[in-house]
Amino acid sequence: MTDRVEKNNMVEIIHAVKKFKDYKALDDITISFEKGKIHGIIGRNGSGKTVLFKCICGFLKLDSGKILVNGKQIGKEIEAPQSVGIIIETPGFLSNYNAYQNLKFLANIKKKIGKKQIQEYIEKVGLDPQNKKYVGKYSMGMRQRLGIAQAIMEDPDLLILDEPMNGLDNQGVQDIRKLFLKLKEEGKTIILASHNKEDIAVLCDSVVEIDHGKIIGS
Repeated sequence: MTDRVEKNNMVEIIHAVKKFKDYKALDDITISFEKGKIHGIIGRNGSGKTVLFKCICGFLKLDSGKILVNGKQIGKEIEAPQSVGIIIETPGFLSNYNAYQNLKFLANIKKKIGKKQIQEYIEKVGLDPQNKKYVGKYSMGMRQRLGIAQAIMEDPDLLILDEPMNGLDNQGVQDIRKLFLKLKEEGKTIILASHNKEDIAVLCDSVVEIDHGKIIGS
């Protein structure tokens, strides 16, 4: 594999190693993810999926190897991907704010979107943008929907989603699957981890399995 990203790949991971003391959470991983597709990562808890996602997002630094996102090396040319939406672990929100207030607070950091767009994205995930209910009173499924809205609201090219269906009921799962497939049609690249085989089968154009920090199947 070349050291530069192929034009049709959004993410290129080259001989990635991440250690925690003597434990290799990522053990010489090399893989690429093509633009405009949904890619699934499967593996049991502790397999390395979340560590890989955190390294792609620039939250953790590799011990060796490299990760390129859209041709730029993370931690060298850029600190983090320039157009990415993220769900890693449980989405965190301000409990005494409603959905709109939470997303407005986050949107004010980059100032890319305004009130109308924020409300549209709240609706896209099946929530009511006019609802004044504090997020602290939300069910896990409602918080997860809001987390997805936060990940997609600034129209990122890349989505990194760790167990995005967590806490959703059957209708919620169906709604979010439709949303992800629509985002793919719009040209977004989605990399998601899921324990649900049906999610993987319905959504994903490619699937890789990780175990003990190594890719064991694709």
